[in-house]
Amino acid sequence: MTNLAILPALGMEPEPSVPMQGSSSGLSLPDPPAAETEQPIQQNRTGNSEFSLLGLSDDPELQPLLFGLFLAMYLVTMLGNLLIILAVSSDSHLHTPMYFFLSNLSLTDISFSSTTVPKMLVNLQTYSKSITYAGCLTQVTFFSLFACLESLLLAVMAYDRLVAICQPLHYLVIMNPRLCGLCVLLSFFTSFLVSQLHYLMVSQLTFCAYVEIPHFFCDASQLLKLACSDTSTNNILIHFFGALIGGVPLSGILFSYTRIVSSILRVPSSGGKYKAFSTCGSHLSVVCLFYGTGLGVYLSSTVSSSLRKGAVASVMYTVVTPMLNPFIYCLRNRDIKSALWRVIRRIT
Repeated sequence: MTNLAILPALGMEPEPSVPMQGSSSGLSLPDPPAAETEQPIQQNRTGNSEFSLLGLSDDPELQPLLFGLFLAMYLVTMLGNLLIILAVSSDSHLHTPMYFFLSNLSLTDISFSSTTVPKMLVNLQTYSKSITYAGCLTQVTFFSLFACLESLLLAVMAYDRLVAICQPLHYLVIMNPRLCGLCVLLSFFTSFLVSQLHYLMVSQLTFCAYVEIPHFFCDASQLLKLACSDTSTNNILIHFFGALIGGVPLSGILFSYTRIVSSILRVPSSGGKYKAFSTCGSHLSVVCLFYGTGLGVYLSSTVSSSLRKGAVASVMYTVVTPMLNPFIYCLRNRDIKSALWRVIRRIT
């Protein structure tokens, strides 16, 4: 008799057998939970994140010198452009289309410079390189807004000079206040749309690590290079809009000056030629300075592999050009020069 047959006789119940894993009963114990595989978590640098602006130099001894230099340039930019706005608004002789566009250009230069320089000055003074994600988006938006607006205003001013030289008798009829205001509003509205497109492109980017921008402001092209998400479409769009806002106004300027030069060459006297050309000499100088420095920055970024050198070259059209524009118009324009002297005497 087996042990299992003896147990009931003794008043004991046999213990149920537990099937073992791999037994013939076909039942098995549940497998232990597999160890979860660790996967890298992609970090989305948005919201309250901070970026780092590397600036122009890492040498701490140069920081006070750079601070003083850029502070002086920024104050000169603000003062010079504000004086032009005051001179145009206070002198009734300057209430003409050309000076109306000039005052809007001066206001754009003030805004353009104020988008980048104050943050750079704060970082230089506090020895900090940080900028918030929201602050970076703000810089991208306003930088594209005022850069596009300046380009369009220069094209509108070229058309104004074309009408003044080629059709002087109908100048005030064609360039009436309604048309002038409409040109400025359309330029601003177009620039606003372009800036919103830049904002949407940059806001959709994902950054997977601590972002160090080799620039003194948040440049959209630099952010595209630092993003870890797919930026192929964004790169196409940003180059397309860059060519659009730079190429179309420049084509209009070149067309206008082609007509202007051909019209001036038909003037019989040399004195008449000089007088006609002097009316657009200041504007032509500003156009060459703005587009020349912008093209120089683009070429330097494509030829040179150093991103820091591209940042140094960007100083020319973001800081130097807005500072020099008032000097160009004051030195080459007697009406502005005399109006400025009257404003300065009135202030003092």
